[in-house]
Amino acid sequence: MFKPGNHGSTFGGNPLACVAALTTIDVIESDGLMERAASLGESIRGGLRHALAGVAGVVDIRGDGLMIGIELDRPCGDRSGRHWLPGLLINVTADKVVRLLPPLVMSDAEAAELVTLLGRLIKDSRA
Repeated sequence: MFKPGNHGSTFGGNPLACVAALTTIDVIESDGLMERAASLGESIRGGLRHALAGVAGVVDIRGDGLMIGIELDRPCGDRSGRHWLPGLLINVTADKVVRLLPPLVMSDAEAAELVTLLGRLIKDSRA
């Protein structure tokens, strides 16, 4: 049970932080960003499935919304960050999963470019 002095926060719970949080939720809802994330994520995953169909070493392409994972059959941690593609920030988890977390405000053109570049990169890394 919390008692006065057990837990503190410099900015948590103050009026400005609360207004910022509520405004963020309002924008997410009013701009339809959750729905956009779901549809754009499905589009990216579908594009990657198409681009990487039949490519040896691609185990799975999965995700939820704009949280996307491309599982490979080999470790790929040495390929993360700038070693893969300048300007594309990715992460490798579980040693074999390329994790993408693109922003909610990503455009369709940026998503298509992501699919093209990352698809090419994964194909080329098999050579």
